[in-house]
Amino acid sequence: MKDKIRFGVIGAGGIADRRTIPGMKLARNAELTAVMELNPDIAEQLRVKHEAKRAYSDAAALLADPEVDAVYIASPVVTHAGLTRQAAEAGKHILLEKPIAMTCSEGKELLDFCASRGVQAAAGFMMRFGTQIMNMKRAIAEGRIGKVVSGYSQFTLWLPEQEGNWRQIRAKSGGGPLMDMGVHCIDLIEYVTGMRIRRVGGFNKTISFRYDVEDTSTIMLELENGAQCVVQTNFNIPDEVAKWRLEFFGMQGRLLGENIIGQNDGGTLNAIFLEGNREYDPQQDHADLQGEMLGGKFGNMYTREIESFAASLLDGTPLEVPASDALHVQHVIELAYRSSQENRIFEVDDL
Repeated sequence: MKDKIRFGVIGAGGIADRRTIPGMKLARNAELTAVMELNPDIAEQLRVKHEAKRAYSDAAALLADPEVDAVYIASPVVTHAGLTRQAAEAGKHILLEKPIAMTCSEGKELLDFCASRGVQAAAGFMMRFGTQIMNMKRAIAEGRIGKVVSGYSQFTLWLPEQEGNWRQIRAKSGGGPLMDMGVHCIDLIEYVTGMRIRRVGGFNKTISFRYDVEDTSTIMLELENGAQCVVQTNFNIPDEVAKWRLEFFGMQGRLLGENIIGQNDGGTLNAIFLEGNREYDPQQDHADLQGEMLGGKFGNMYTREIESFAASLLDGTPLEVPASDALHVQHVIELAYRSSQENRIFEVDDL
């Protein structure tokens, strides 16, 4: 019986080179077989760097490799649809970076196609595997902050105008920081609380730069229990002043996470858990309890992501991060863009 999934990486530069491949190489149940980049020299450099067996400059050639069981696709969003179809045709299981497609309708067609070919498709929501994210999810599931009534997330980066940068070109990226970074925040709000988003409104605008995607986004979300959440994402906040936050407030406590989202497993999580019934305090002194700092064993989120995906392929257990979850998040994002354009609040219907 096979004990490791053999991976090919399509789009092996960028995030794959910096994060996912190093994490993959640490996984107990996966191994790197092949890398692919359009430039054959770069592909060979990456093969040597990461000790892969083979390098390709053509995706079809990698997908024809009999020693590749699954592919990780980390190429620009505009290429996802074509590559995913090719991979499914070749019978390769797929771990696909977010967003999974340019549009929700395109994404639904892709997932239907994968299902028709008996191929498993997972989404690259590696932040679900962060230590503090798991601490948050556990605390809310155990009722330690009571009914969740409010949430907030902020995720930003500094992205000045760069000629040819695909993230700044709507035809290649599908959108700006909301599509690129907000996708994680929306997913984490649903994942951590265990609730779906039911209504969405948004403000999305380019206020600092001249590229044709937004550089500033604020969206408002209503969860199925009525809780109200805000997600802010930006391409125009300097990295030196940024604070990447995920916070939840409930009727019996709070969870304040700082720098617990991003590409590293770390950050701080401050929690306050209250007991008993609360009465109105006319003094309103807002005595600020210090709370407790929750910790854990930090590790590599990308390794955990790869191990989880590989485990499902090896033993048949359900995917922890099915691509259908990313499709749902993309539906929320599309409605947030429409809200900004049409000045309306939208119901999030089931796909």
